[in-house]
Amino acid sequence: MTARNPLLSAPPYPVEQALKKLGADIRTARLRRNLTVAEVAQKIGAGPRAIADAEKGKPSTSIAVYAAMLWAFDLLDQLKQVADPGKDEEGKILVRAKGRSRARTSGDLNNDF
Repeated sequence: MTARNPLLSAPPYPVEQALKKLGADIRTARLRRNLTVAEVAQKIGAGPRAIADAEKGKPSTSIAVYAAMLWAFDLLDQLKQVADPGKDEEGKILVRAKGRSRARTSGDLNNDF
């Protein structure tokens, strides 16, 4: 079966590698806690296949499955660091270069009542 979304069947290589590493790290966390796939699936309310797919780093796995697994292993706080605006150095440079504090321009105010 071919995925309708090419991102799911052939993500960019760095994305694919990041998902595989995340999956492997989550698997390591599960094994360190001596939990089975079935136990984790039951705890987060998902099927065992979703857990197995996440551990393989499948691009079609929902972010909710990854987040719930992190929660189950008491690692969810680490997700807060993902895309943290305070750590987005390129974004900060771009904002300073444009001198804007908002994404949209404001219209001129008219005092004519």
